[in-house]
Amino acid sequence: ILLALLALVTHGTAMFFWKVAGSSRSYGPSYMIVESVAYAAVGVALHLFQRQRFDLGPRMMGLAVIGGIIAGIGFLGLFLAFKLGGEGSVVFPIAGLGVIVAVMLAIIVFKEPITATKLLGFGFGVTSIVLLSR
Repeated sequence: ILLALLALVTHGTAMFFWKVAGSSRSYGPSYMIVESVAYAAVGVALHLFQRQRFDLGPRMMGLAVIGGIIAGIGFLGLFLAFKLGGEGSVVFPIAGLGVIVAVMLAIIVFKEPITATKLLGFGFGVTSIVLLSR
């Protein structure tokens, strides 16, 4: 739970920076490149600190590339929305509905059980995002 909260705060902060950069009329691809270099530097630092050799099979390497392309397209969509004057209080909650995609894929791919509690939480999550975007 603590690591999930760390991810919540750090990803939320990074997304806020996207809003700042987009509102400042920065050039999205340039911002994306600099952010990606910093992201890669953190990965390299962790890799060296843990003293592990680079080990990623072809299947996971392909998945990482596809994930990077998808994330890049998603970033560009959000960035352009902000650059065109989109309000963070509207754009962020709509983009937050991406959780629905992740949950649905986890249920389909990993056969995770669907419980009444999960459905209720799912409903509350969607409702809160809809309310936040108004």
